[in-house]
Amino acid sequence: MADAEFIAQPPGPCCFVGTIHEGTPRGKIEQVFNIPTYIARPAENKSNGHVVLYFPDVWGLSNNASLLMDGFADAGYLTLGIDYFNGDPISKYRPSKNDPLPEGFDLGAWRTKHTTFASENVPKWAAAVREKFGSDKTKYACVGYCFGAPYVCSMLATDHVSAGAFAHPTALKEENFTLIKHPLLLSCAEHDHAFGTEARRKAIDVLQRDKKVYHLQLFYGVGHGFATKADLDDPYQLWCKEQSLKGIIDWFDLWLVRS
Repeated sequence: MADAEFIAQPPGPCCFVGTIHEGTPRGKIEQVFNIPTYIARPAENKSNGHVVLYFPDVWGLSNNASLLMDGFADAGYLTLGIDYFNGDPISKYRPSKNDPLPEGFDLGAWRTKHTTFASENVPKWAAAVREKFGSDKTKYACVGYCFGAPYVCSMLATDHVSAGAFAHPTALKEENFTLIKHPLLLSCAEHDHAFGTEARRKAIDVLQRDKKVYHLQLFYGVGHGFATKADLDDPYQLWCKEQSLKGIIDWFDLWLVRS
């Protein structure tokens, strides 16, 4: 049953399915504010001098997430992804994508533990990123998938980022939309149990009512997780995943590079 407190529902079973992608990530894990952080660096001749903050889904710093961050780096952005699960993503409890969670697994407790940690530490981690990697000319964008969407909105409510984006979000309330101060791209699935048609329309109504700058991508026929865990053997799913990434990069280029 949907929780009326939320526009986008908290993470649930639809967040736990998907495909593990093949490929070798090029970045490496470093400690930033004593939190494991995947860092993907652009080639020197491609760097635009700006930074993307990446907030992962419930699979954490998975191979899929690392390859996506490499994609942002390929577009010229120094990209940093926070492991706010501290090595305890949901995939830890599911050896393969077809395995159910263990009997008796307390999803609510797992979600509360990591949401509490992330809410307290994302702002401090972002400040540490700015101090360590930024300069007077550096601009910042943020992107979040599923579990990461609320932290995009919290960053957009500050003056520390120029633009943000999320895909197949969870755990968003009306205030997450009303408080944003900077442009937001919403990359959405037609069939999303966490952020379905009614919820999506409500979010857009709030953004329009409050005259926020936003852009909506809506992909026919796909479900929650399409932007991070698509079946790459399916040409249409692959296209949707790649178009989501391209759209977000172009959105960031507009507000950080061309503006």
